[in-house]
Amino acid sequence: MKHNFEISYTQQGDYLLPCLTLPEQPKVEIGIWGKRHLRYIEQHHKIRYTNLLTRCKLTAYLADIDKQAEELFFRLVNQLSEKEGVTEQIKTENQMLWGAGLRWRPLPQAEAPTEPTGETANEQYPQPCNGNR
Repeated sequence: MKHNFEISYTQQGDYLLPCLTLPEQPKVEIGIWGKRHLRYIEQHHKIRYTNLLTRCKLTAYLADIDKQAEELFFRLVNQLSEKEGVTEQIKTENQMLWGAGLRWRPLPQAEAPTEPTGETANEQYPQPCNGNR
């Protein structure tokens, strides 16, 4: 089977590099979870990112990640609502109480950070060595 297409090249110094273009990808709306995962794989898994991109699978992959993460998020919210006894009636009658109860309550194990002062500040945040030690 013979393909009828031409490959064009561009000169880069002493080398001729092929001018490659990717086929048109379907327009899919990627949500916040997919965008965050995209940023993560671009920074920390460059080979995976390049492989997905060049195989034209990146969009479908990110859409799937976004869908899975959103489902997990809503499942966790529903579980927390059931645990705390939050009903639709509470949400409609007293939105401030519902919002304060679920979203802004500090976790029990969290402690307020203390501001380092005096000698303890140097122990907590050691100064960089300037070569005199």
